[in-house]
Amino acid sequence: MRYFIEITYHGARYAGWQSQLNATGVQAVVEEALFTLLRQATPVTGAGRTDAGVHARQLFAHFDTEMALPDLFVRRMNGVLPQDIAVLQLCEPQPPDLHARFDAVSRAYEYVITTRKSPLHTGRSMWVKQELDVEAMRQGSSLLLEYEDFASFCKAHGQQETTLCTLTEARWEEQEHLLIFHIRANRFLRGMVRGIVGTLISVGKGHLTVEDFRRILEAQDRQAAGMQAEACGLTLTEVTYPEGALLTLSRA
Repeated sequence: MRYFIEITYHGARYAGWQSQLNATGVQAVVEEALFTLLRQATPVTGAGRTDAGVHARQLFAHFDTEMALPDLFVRRMNGVLPQDIAVLQLCEPQPPDLHARFDAVSRAYEYVITTRKSPLHTGRSMWVKQELDVEAMRQGSSLLLEYEDFASFCKAHGQQETTLCTLTEARWEEQEHLLIFHIRANRFLRGMVRGIVGTLISVGKGHLTVEDFRRILEAQDRQAAGMQAEACGLTLTEVTYPEGALLTLSRA
C-alpha cells in the first residue's frame, strides 16, 4: 500500500532533501527512521528536492510497503527522527498510485530578508545591510509573471528536461524589518528561487535596473543573472495536490 507523509525540517545541517553519497540528505534520515520502525528498507520519494541549507515548512513524500504500520505511527516516527525533522501527518492517497512528485499541482516558496541584525532570525533569513529599493524589487518581481522560460535562473548542471515553468505568484511582503518574497509555480528549476532573489537584491541595491532584470530574463543564460541568495533564507512552504487526493489517517 502507498502512504504519503507530510514532513517539515530545518535544513541547516543537511545537504538538501535528496540522498547523496558523501553528505547527509533529509531523505536518508527519513528512510533510516522508517527502517527502524518497519525493520525493512523503505525507499521514500519526495515531492521535489531542496538545496543544501534550505528549509521546508511542508514537503510531501510517499513510500510503498506491505508491512502493517505500527499504532501511533506519526508519534513513533517523530520519536526516532532528530529534532530538526518532523512528520506532521500520515495520509492515504486517492488514487492509490498517486505520485508525490509527478502529481503535485503546485509548489510555493518564501525567501526572508532581514534589513537589520536580527539574532532571532539567524539561520532562517539573509541579512542585507545596504538599504534596498523595495519598489524597484516589486517591479522586477512582477515581470516574472510575464515569462515561462527561466533558464537564466537555472543552476548549472541542473539536469532539467525543460526550463519552462508556470508562475502564479511572485511578490514581496514587508513586515517591519523583514522582506518576504513569495513565489508559487507548477515546478521550479534547481537554484531558481535563490537566483531570482539574488538578482532582485541587486535591483534593490541599484546595481541593476528593472529593465536590466527584464533583459536577464530574456537572455535565457545563467551567466547573465546575479549571484544566488544565501540558502538559509529559503523555505519550501507548500506542496499542493488535486482536491481530495490525500486522506489524513493520523496527525502529530
